[in-house]
Amino acid sequence: MENLTSIAAAVAIGLGAIGPAIGIGILAGKAMEAIGRNPDAAPKIQTAMILAIAFTEAIAIYALVVALIIKFV
Repeated sequence: MENLTSIAAAVAIGLGAIGPAIGIGILAGKAMEAIGRNPDAAPKIQTAMILAIAFTEAIAIYALVVALIIKFV
């Protein structure tokens, strides 16, 4: 039973982190493209990018919490 909970926790964090990782990569890439096209708008783009990354990273933190609950409860 211990092995199954470890596998379940690993799958939960693995699948729960891959989505935000891809999202952050796309987000940062598009932000860099936008800054490259319009350097004067860099502060506004950077602020929006950091806010979006924080929300995206929250999803990965939820996955971590679920994995910890699976593992220790």
